[in-house]
Amino acid sequence: MMENDAYLTITSLGEGVYKEKGSKFYGFAFPVKDEVAVKHHIHELKKKYYDARHYCYAFMIGKSGSFYRAGDDGEPANSAGAPILGQIRSRNLSDVLVVVVRYFGGTKLGVPGLINAYKTSAALALDNAEIETVYTKKLLSFYFKYEEMNEVMRWVKEFNMEVISQSYTENCVLQVRLRDSYFQTLLQRAKSFPTIKIEE
Repeated sequence: MMENDAYLTITSLGEGVYKEKGSKFYGFAFPVKDEVAVKHHIHELKKKYYDARHYCYAFMIGKSGSFYRAGDDGEPANSAGAPILGQIRSRNLSDVLVVVVRYFGGTKLGVPGLINAYKTSAALALDNAEIETVYTKKLLSFYFKYEEMNEVMRWVKEFNMEVISQSYTENCVLQVRLRDSYFQTLLQRAKSFPTIKIEE
């Protein structure tokens, strides 16, 4: 069961090829963080496969996958983008773009055939990508006296914080990333040390 600050994404490019009645469907799965990256990958594929007929895609971004789009690029409505998006959803992935590039083979596949071809191409691409669990995190700043450093560094280790920046003088500042689900526990721990300030 996934924790409430965790979600699945891909960390590498995944590719797959599906052939049906002369048509070729090249599937590509990319890790993405925003729509700028989405547009970049689609643009690059259109340059590389400039003689293809269709560039259909779907993406989901954010922990909840609430930001998503699907595009049929000239194929019949919901015959391409929707089945691609369905493959992303069925794997509970986010921060993912899947593009399927189609070369038309001269024989029409019909809507059921197209749905199967785009679904299968997307599935092959995602099957060949590395999947990992990622966690949503808060950016925190610690303000403390030098003599309190040992306690703060103990918290950093215990809560597996990622150190972003640090300044150790008489008044120390430490910037870290902390998993969202650990935040309330850290605040409880910090109550015993009122001189250590934690800011989001």
